[in-house]
Amino acid sequence: MATPDQQLATMIANIPEKTGKSLQDWIDIINASGLQKHGEVMALLKDEHGVSHGFANLLVAKSKETGEDVDWVAEQYSGAKAGLRSVHDAIVLYANALGGDVEIAPKKASVSLRRKKQFALITPATKSRVDLGLALKGDEPSGRLEAYNPMCSHRVRLESAAEFDAEVKAWVQEAYNRAG
Repeated sequence: MATPDQQLATMIANIPEKTGKSLQDWIDIINASGLQKHGEVMALLKDEHGVSHGFANLLVAKSKETGEDVDWVAEQYSGAKAGLRSVHDAIVLYANALGGDVEIAPKKASVSLRRKKQFALITPATKSRVDLGLALKGDEPSGRLEAYNPMCSHRVRLESAAEFDAEVKAWVQEAYNRAG
């Protein structure tokens, strides 16, 4: 089975055959449209050019690449959320101490903590709060440990690094253990 990187490379190589234009041609079309929002560009490609959903999504993503690496964590904790960076850093420091197999995967709006699978998600939710999602499926929510969403069954709301205490660390440890 191909890795995600191999699948992406195959899809990129197939753009001309499957869409009738090169990647650069599509990027030029997207840039000339003046559209900025992902959904608007998707609609343009699908409705006006007959591009399939998968290729349209890939073309939009490629059109937004600048070639520059983005420090998503710095972006997340800039401006009004800058004071929450210490919460993020405390969680990451603890997670890294759990084992050498922890992968820290920043995204645009959150940071995923993975082992064989995701066990936690750090999200600066508001100007004053970080949501720490935890994969603790089957555990009953109680106290600070709330029900959350399908990706992370539970969450803890943290407003300071001091709130990342022994109780929360125990939940992170348990989520880490289950992800192995």
